[in-house]
Amino acid sequence: MHMFSKYIKIIFILVAVATVSFSFTQFTQATSFGDSISFNVDPNYDASVREQVQTILVKTTPNLYFYVEKTWWETQVLAKQNEILINLNNLSFEFENKIYPTLTSVFGSEWKPGVDGDGKITVLFHSMKEGASGYFRSSDEYIKLQVPNSNEREMLYLSILDINSLRAKVSLAHEFVHLITFNQKDKINDIHEETWLNEARADYTANILGYDNSYEGSNLQSRVKDFLNSSSDSLTEWQEKKYDYATANLFIYYLIDHYGINMLSDSLKSKLVGILSINEALLKNGYEESFEQIFTDWTIATIVNDCSLSLKYCYLNKNLVNFKINPALNFLPLSGNSSLSVTNVTKNWSGNWQKIIGGNGNLKLEFLSTTGLNFQIPYITFDKDNNYFVTFLKLDKNEKGQIEIKNFGEKYNSLIIAPSLQTKIAGFDGLEFTYPYTFTVSITGAVPEADEIIIQKLLAQIDVLKKQIAILQFGGNGQKFENNSCFVLNNNLYLGVLNIKEVKCLQDLLKLEGLEVYPEGLITGYFGNLTKSAVIRFQKKYGILQTGFVGLITRTKINQILSGK
Repeated sequence: MHMFSKYIKIIFILVAVATVSFSFTQFTQATSFGDSISFNVDPNYDASVREQVQTILVKTTPNLYFYVEKTWWETQVLAKQNEILINLNNLSFEFENKIYPTLTSVFGSEWKPGVDGDGKITVLFHSMKEGASGYFRSSDEYIKLQVPNSNEREMLYLSILDINSLRAKVSLAHEFVHLITFNQKDKINDIHEETWLNEARADYTANILGYDNSYEGSNLQSRVKDFLNSSSDSLTEWQEKKYDYATANLFIYYLIDHYGINMLSDSLKSKLVGILSINEALLKNGYEESFEQIFTDWTIATIVNDCSLSLKYCYLNKNLVNFKINPALNFLPLSGNSSLSVTNVTKNWSGNWQKIIGGNGNLKLEFLSTTGLNFQIPYITFDKDNNYFVTFLKLDKNEKGQIEIKNFGEKYNSLIIAPSLQTKIAGFDGLEFTYPYTFTVSITGAVPEADEIIIQKLLAQIDVLKKQIAILQFGGNGQKFENNSCFVLNNNLYLGVLNIKEVKCLQDLLKLEGLEVYPEGLITGYFGNLTKSAVIRFQKKYGILQTGFVGLITRTKINQILSGK
């Protein structure tokens, strides 16, 4: 985690020299084992929302000072203190022999000797909020005259809960990259890296150092788990949530798999930031692809992860060969004409995966968004043998487009679309706007009304059997027959909706309206042609526009009847 404090660089040279000299004097006051000093900390991460913590120096190495929260340290028995010191010794060995030389060779050096004139880095373990493992404050890299709450030293903060854990080396490496980034971007190039790339670069260090080689219990495993729970999180919008780290981590794994570590190192040393710096790194290393193309390929790889069609559509890392997400499912009725319309909102550089199954006939998908946006929409069709084909839906200047797939259901099993908004490429700082998009799927493949009646009757029989099973399971206290907990309709209902509780409620009410409205009287949960015809008769009876669509006006009337008004 990286914390950046805004500041004003206005200072007289003589005052600056005096202040820096004073900071050196202040620093030398606590450099021996057992020395105590009060450090400023970030209340957003501190477990008690403190702004300062009293600490004690427990270990000094050639490159590190280890401080821990004093009150916590003093409550530890001697045996526990000795155990902690052994673990800190192992951590310092790991840092000096692996973390430091490896990461500086890839990314360059931190500011050395730095604002305090001391080549050592200070590591403070203090109590942090749940979920926080560490952070870095760039404010510490300035003298107090510029940033009053600066600790005036190269400093990293780690959670005291990890002091005896292998997690400490992962967090230390992560935060150390933020220290390097400050020097390479802020100090050398006088520019501040966008948070998403700063965190993505730091999080990938676990793989650079081999900490993710063993998948079980690794940082990568944790990121995969979080990504699967929220795969549509924006890559570039940073809210300091675990899902932000997950998306950034999985995308960077794909990027480095295919384009190499120079994408991170060269973009770090660039005078540009974020997407623009990666595009510059791609050109520098001889690649024709742009960030935009790579992100689109990543959205495909995330859903199919199969190298057989193209290496662009898979992960190469051995721990991710079986990684796939589960897309949102959209069902179409298995027979007859039907349509489904879905409206979602998305942010720039978010993955959106929608899978369409069901239906039997010729499928048409129409996509619509707002003029002036830039959507990329790959779509993947899967045939009966699960072979897949990747194609791209082209949009016109009004952000509209459509595709047609013949013999859907007979020749093709499913369709996945993966729209991603790629309009904004720079200036990511805080919350991002959401933008709408709509896709409509329609199937033409009507069945005779006689078959429709058979289907409805079969569904009704299934429903009766379910109720009988419930009675047997619950000893006669199962669900009541029909109209159980049917008090209000909250959603629009229309042709093609299947097995929705509210459809049964609708059919139950239509049946109660009499044979002139719903002569078949089937309670199936399937909104087919018979239900649509009954709705039209209901609308005619009550003077409502006869569409067969249960929208706001029709629902209002139905809810009045259900409530007894």
